[in-house]
Amino acid sequence: MAQPAPQSTVFFDGSCALCRAEIGYYRRTDAAGDLCFIDVSEAHAAPPEGVTPQQAMARFHVRASDGRVLSGAAAFVEVWSRLPRWRWAARAAALPGVLMVLELGYRAFLPVRPLLSRLAGRVLQLRAGTRG
Repeated sequence: MAQPAPQSTVFFDGSCALCRAEIGYYRRTDAAGDLCFIDVSEAHAAPPEGVTPQQAMARFHVRASDGRVLSGAAAFVEVWSRLPRWRWAARAAALPGVLMVLELGYRAFLPVRPLLSRLAGRVLQLRAGTRG
């Protein structure tokens, strides 16, 4: 019987509403349990090896099942490779130049992440208010 592939560990900023929403989606779609999630905004959480807590809060990181610590676009590609409905995106990212373009897009997104997170938080609060 084949051994299951080891998990990849996703390090995310749980204080960011946008990040929480995205991680919630990944959790729901990870039916095989291929991903482990660590909220680096929690006081007891340890970032991946070689990454400071400040770096872990500032950029998305994943420790791949082979032990490599990935960040930014490469980290997203690792997550996508573990989710059946997203494997096509991981394959597309392997095409020449695509990962570089994704990383440039991610770097452009980082400065506006706080604003988008606040907006996402307000939207989620409004949705919760209409349900209650």
